[in-house]
Amino acid sequence: MTDDDVLAEFRAADALLEGHFILSSGLRSSRYLQCARVLMDPRRGARLAEALVARIPDAVRSQIAAVVSPAMGGVIVGHEVGRALGVEAMFLERPEGTFGLRRGFRLDPGQKVLMVEDVVTTGLSSREAIASIAAAGGEAIAAAALVDRSSGSADLGVPFYSLIRLEVPTYFPDALPPELAAIPAIKPGSRAAA
Repeated sequence: MTDDDVLAEFRAADALLEGHFILSSGLRSSRYLQCARVLMDPRRGARLAEALVARIPDAVRSQIAAVVSPAMGGVIVGHEVGRALGVEAMFLERPEGTFGLRRGFRLDPGQKVLMVEDVVTTGLSSREAIASIAAAGGEAIAAAALVDRSSGSADLGVPFYSLIRLEVPTYFPDALPPELAAIPAIKPGSRAAA
């Protein structure tokens, strides 16, 4: 699947948004890929997950025993990636502010895990998820996301694979370009801005 194919999937789902967006990191952006909308269609979600799995080298893929994703954004894509890999998929929650496995999910000691997100911007929640996987006894051997918004700069401490790298500038709230400052900001994600 090419970048144009991936963007076509987002456009077909009305999931490529233009405007003034507050990202979960607190940064601002003029474009937003609403992964929840693109994953709303299970067939589209399966296609995207299969394409993402195809980007992971065989040597890494063959070691993966489970997929773990942070809730909310990673739940559906993580499930679909688990299906594509033929392994269990579970998710982390943070009811008290720190990620952890709940609902009876557990990892065997040393179990090799692929951490899957919908979007990575700064990598903060990905690193938190990877630390939680380690705290639960697993070993995150790689990370994957539908969208890499970090311009390739996110250091997750493990190999990171994405379906598409979206090069969209982000801005601090007090350093917005005039055209963005003129538009009311909205928060489209699932988490309060930092």
